[in-house]
Amino acid sequence: QVKLVESGGGLVQAGGSLRLSCAASGSTFAAMGWYRRQAPGKQRDLVALIDSGGNIGYADSVKGRLTISRGNAKNTIYLQMNSLKPEDTAVYYCYGQERRNGVAVDYWGQGTQVTVSS
Repeated sequence: QVKLVESGGGLVQAGGSLRLSCAASGSTFAAMGWYRRQAPGKQRDLVALIDSGGNIGYADSVKGRLTISRGNAKNTIYLQMNSLKPEDTAVYYCYGQERRNGVAVDYWGQGTQVTVSS
C-alpha cells in the first residue's frame, strides 16, 4: 500500500522558518514534491517538484524562499521554508508520482497545516 506522511507544519510569525518532511512508502516514485491549498475549495497549487534525476522546479511565488530536497532515506523529501509570508498560509500536501508501463499514477499525503501570522 502506498503511503505518504507529512510532518513539520505549525504556526510561525512572518519572516520565520519551518521545515516540512514527507516519508513515503510502498512504491518507488519517478517524481515527488509539494503542493498547497491556500483556502478551502481552491485547487491545490504546485510549490516544488523534484524528479528521480534530481531536476527541480518551483512556483514563481516561492523561488528563493522555499527549498525542496531529498533525504538520505529513499522516498523522503523535505521543504525548507524561509522568509515566510502570510500568503504562504495553506495546507501543504506531499505528492508522489509512480510510473509503470507508461502510466502515471498520483499519490497524496493527508496534508499538514502551515499558518503564518503577520
